Amino acid sequence: MTTSRATAVGLVAVALWSCLALLTAASGAAPPFLLSALTFAIGGLGGLIAAAARGRLSALRQPASVWLVGVGGLFGYHAVYFAALRAAPPEEASLIAFLWPLLLVLFSAALPGERLRARHLVGAALAFGGAALLLIGRAGDRALFAGGDWTGYGLALACAFIWSIYSVVSRLQRRVETEAVAGFCLATAALSALCHALFESPVWPATATQWAAVIGLGLGPVGVAFYAWDIGVKRGDIRLLGVASYAAPLISTLLLVIAGMARPAWSLAWACLAIAAGAFIAGRRSG
Repeated sequence: MTTSRATAVGLVAVALWSCLALLTAASGAAPPFLLSALTFAIGGLGGLIAAAARGRLSALRQPASVWLVGVGGLFGYHAVYFAALRAAPPEEASLIAFLWPLLLVLFSAALPGERLRARHLVGAALAFGGAALLLIGRAGDRALFAGGDWTGYGLALACAFIWSIYSVVSRLQRRVETEAVAGFCLATAALSALCHALFESPVWPATATQWAAVIGLGLGPVGVAFYAWDIGVKRGDIRLLGVASYAAPLISTLLLVIAGMARPAWSLAWACLAIAAGAFIAGRRSG
């Protein structure tokens, strides 16, 4: 697979993650770990079926170090993110957690054969500024970072490091078949179910629409997206993928506006320009 094609596959993950907020809002009041258990189970089973159909179930036989990276990335990120949202306002937590694409661009400099250029840094910083505008707009008149919720801020920062490190280390494990992600998803589902049993009260989706949203999450943002991301970071332009990932909160906000779940604002337009400009600058003469 060529670099450009793998990058395009990785961008599919960004597009699918853009649907995360809309589908989550439509999925009802299921608590985070229960929703995570359901959706990762669907995503993992789907990947397992696809691997079996291709005769690639042997891909699940991986060293403990590979499982540690895979499950640590998927479950670790989501568990810490849920904890951050409980300890700090969602706008602040999301803004800090969304440092991960910028960190991914920075950390990519340590990868063999990769060169970090000024345009990658400028593009990533500009795109982060666009994402920051979106989240500041959501906060409205409320002052950001005024509550001193340092535990939540620290957890959100840990999220950024977990996902960026997971993505970079996945690049180093490029010989690990993407089918192995099915096992990581199923392990994440099992751990999420355990956390649900320990820390949450069950609230199941109550309608056919809510169940459809859960299935959609499992098939898309918590399913195909992780397989596509694995291909992208292992064989594509990891720096461009990092910058382009800032399109996810932008498209997500646009979808919420279209669905009538959020109001349009000037911050949305400025964020669109900043993120598009950042991706253009970072992707120019990319190779």
